[in-house]
Amino acid sequence: MAIRFQRIILVKQILRRVLPYLESTNVPKGYVPVYVGETQKKRFVIPISYLKHPSFQNLLSQAEEEFGFDHPLGGLTIPCREEAFIDLTCSLNFS
Repeated sequence: MAIRFQRIILVKQILRRVLPYLESTNVPKGYVPVYVGETQKKRFVIPISYLKHPSFQNLLSQAEEEFGFDHPLGGLTIPCREEAFIDLTCSLNFS
């Protein structure tokens, strides 16, 4: 339970950093931009509801370890392979 609570706090902290940026971009309400890739970053726009899924929260933990709360591209930056991210989001679409 404590780990889940910590992850919720992590998501809230990340959203506080990203939300001001969202107001100045073309991101639909209820979505968040995510930059994915190990070297070359590609931008994806995903539903905010994905952020509460345990598999996605593992990615957020990796992003926190690598970038802290300073995401240089203005959106969430996730250091994983693009293919792995696409597989994850596809599985979330069908769950």
